[in-house]
Amino acid sequence: MIEALQSFDRWLLVAANTNRTPTLDALMVFFTERLVWFPAYFVLLVMLAYLFGRRAWLLLPLLGASVALADGISSRLFKPYFARLRPCHDPELSATLNLINGCGGQFGFMSSHAANAFALTVFMALVLPRRYRVAKWLLLGWALIVSYSRIYLAAHFPSDVLAGAILGSLLAWGSATLFKRLDVRWFGSGKATGLALATSEKAPISR
Repeated sequence: MIEALQSFDRWLLVAANTNRTPTLDALMVFFTERLVWFPAYFVLLVMLAYLFGRRAWLLLPLLGASVALADGISSRLFKPYFARLRPCHDPELSATLNLINGCGGQFGFMSSHAANAFALTVFMALVLPRRYRVAKWLLLGWALIVSYSRIYLAAHFPSDVLAGAILGSLLAWGSATLFKRLDVRWFGSGKATGLALATSEKAPISR
């Protein structure tokens, strides 16, 4: 069973890496570069500070903590512990792969790109009011493309990316849950409905 899953994992990687075009190459390199997203992150932080007002002093540190933990756990704990070679370092695969963006570090389990992207996306999905559903879908699309780019560029196996996405999502869920509880206790605002902090669509966010 394990061998079958590993074979499927490799097949998915090769399929993504070999079905390529120059346009896709450029697009995937763009999405995988973290530095190009810093202006977007800055705008997002400013918007959150505006929307949540004084509550942003609670929200932003928890958002930062979920992303930082996702990055630290995936990069500094899982990668050295499991020591799973990246596809581009795998002697059985590397010669057959298209490495258009280099290779990066030696180990690949789990993907910190996917962990970080899903930590941000899931946290935002859980704390933003329902009326921001379009923004939530856009963030999800961004996280999926960033994650896929790591497979396309042969930096990670699909299982590396899936594990990173699960880790980031769980950490985001924990941080968002803590935000909802402390938000009600400290600010007396926010109405928890299920997993989402769903304020009334007709009422503005209290600041």
